[in-house]
Amino acid sequence: MRLRRLLLDNATYHVTSKIDHDAMALKDAEVKQMFLDFVEKAKKKFCFELWNFTVMDNHIHFLIKPGKDASLSKIMQWIKGNFAKRWNKIHHTHGHVWGERFFSKIIRDEGQFDQVSEYIDNNPVEARLVKDAKNWEFGGLFHKLRRIVGLIDELSAGKLFFPTGARHHDEHQLYPAETVI
Repeated sequence: MRLRRLLLDNATYHVTSKIDHDAMALKDAEVKQMFLDFVEKAKKKFCFELWNFTVMDNHIHFLIKPGKDASLSKIMQWIKGNFAKRWNKIHHTHGHVWGERFFSKIIRDEGQFDQVSEYIDNNPVEARLVKDAKNWEFGGLFHKLRRIVGLIDELSAGKLFFPTGARHHDEHQLYPAETVI
């Protein structure tokens, strides 16, 4: 049985998802762009704010805030599912593209937000894909600095709110809000 995912109303999450068997399915620039195209389409279909992201060769990171009444799980399912269908069609394969379900961690305060955002930015530097994070075209920092519209949302004072009411979610059940201590 899967562990229930902890969700908070109006929360921001660090989300990570890996390609099945750590394969380098996202290695090519065209494939990374194809993935980002699905993220951009998802932004038109679902209500969410994307504060930062990076697409690596075998995994992705998001700093994401689902909108009111939006489901983090449904957003991620749509992005990953549609990407996998396209991937399988292009490569004449079938089956899983992504590994286990995505990881999500609630961002509790501004310090943690800044730390996770910096971690996301520096992922391609640590992997020696670029020398400077601002040059990674498949990351949020690149998009922010160049004011590329479509993926990254502008972060302004008052947009970040770190809630305390929690709800648990698994595939079949929603649990009512409860206080996190």
